[in-house]
Amino acid sequence: MITMLSDFGDRDIYVSVMKGVISQINPELRVIDLTHQIPPQNIAAARFCLMNAYPYFPDGTVHLAVVDPGVGGRRRAIAIEFAKGYLVGPDNGIFSGLLSQSPAMLQRGDSLRAITVVELTNPDYWRTAEPSRTFHGRDIFAPVAAHLACGVPLTELGNLIDSAALVQLDIAECILTETGIVGSIQYIDHFGNLVTNIPGSYIQGKTWCVKAAGLTIRGCETYSDVKVGDAIALVESHGWVEIAINSGNAQSQLHLKFGDTVEVAFES
Repeated sequence: MITMLSDFGDRDIYVSVMKGVISQINPELRVIDLTHQIPPQNIAAARFCLMNAYPYFPDGTVHLAVVDPGVGGRRRAIAIEFAKGYLVGPDNGIFSGLLSQSPAMLQRGDSLRAITVVELTNPDYWRTAEPSRTFHGRDIFAPVAAHLACGVPLTELGNLIDSAALVQLDIAECILTETGIVGSIQYIDHFGNLVTNIPGSYIQGKTWCVKAAGLTIRGCETYSDVKVGDAIALVESHGWVEIAINSGNAQSQLHLKFGDTVEVAFES
């Protein structure tokens, strides 16, 4: 199985072309779209989505992720082997959520360690030895993902590199204080819900609220715990503390954006 994630959208042919390349190698491969609606060039959003989707796929799945503003430049093309699957894409921080050994990841049980990492330097497994400078998704990443899914050993695809040298996104960790937790917005979903980088496990069993955008927002368990149109804070299905508006759009109403600071305050 191969999953695909990108910022290509569904208006153009880019996603279908990549699927065509995969099918040319093996038409029996199953391809599942995680999303192609990542905001353009937003590596942080891609990192979040991939990190939270990975645990729900079977062993051996190849995750193909292409949000690649540095395509054709000096950034490396890489593939990573984990105990239960593979990652294929650019070395620009898109995989740093899965590779993180942060307290947040450890608390959620999603911590992973790379077994093997290679730079994709072997053109025998590319679509062409002279790939486009603007579409490595088609010419390098899609064919490599297909070959991996067909059983080609990772070490055949290129040169070994140290996982410690992979690019990490500069996303601040949440900080525990005497009265709560200081974190930030790490993702905004289709509904305008504001996902923080504060793990839900940090507030388990506590009475809490979120302070953001000049508001104090009560921590609850379900959207229906507040009236329609009211702000609410809760732990969403992905396991992170989230700010939402019941039947509304928290991003447009609270005017918060990626990276903005939020604070969880514990009540005695």
